[in-house]
Amino acid sequence: MAKQMTEMLKGTLEGIVLALLAGSPAYGYEITARLRDKGFTDIAEGTIYAILVRIEQKGLVSIEKRPSEKGPPRKVYALNPDGERYLAEFWNTWSFLSERLEQLRDERS
Repeated sequence: MAKQMTEMLKGTLEGIVLALLAGSPAYGYEITARLRDKGFTDIAEGTIYAILVRIEQKGLVSIEKRPSEKGPPRKVYALNPDGERYLAEFWNTWSFLSERLEQLRDERS
């Protein structure tokens, strides 16, 4: 089941990260920690940074550099209006898919 979970997460992880940022701005490691707190324990930190680069390139987040106690400034990511629209579309798509999957499962019962 782990391989199947990994494949499904690949398609949804971008939306999951945006959903976390909708709650409050965060930097990379903080996002990874939040995901782990929510049960996504097998997601590598490098995967999150790759997603952050992608959503930055797509223009879905605003970035603020904040001083860090331990090194260079941190990039703090916050959802911008384009990101909010993208996230709303993600949730609409998720609702559509999950409803259809539930129907398929119920048909087997």
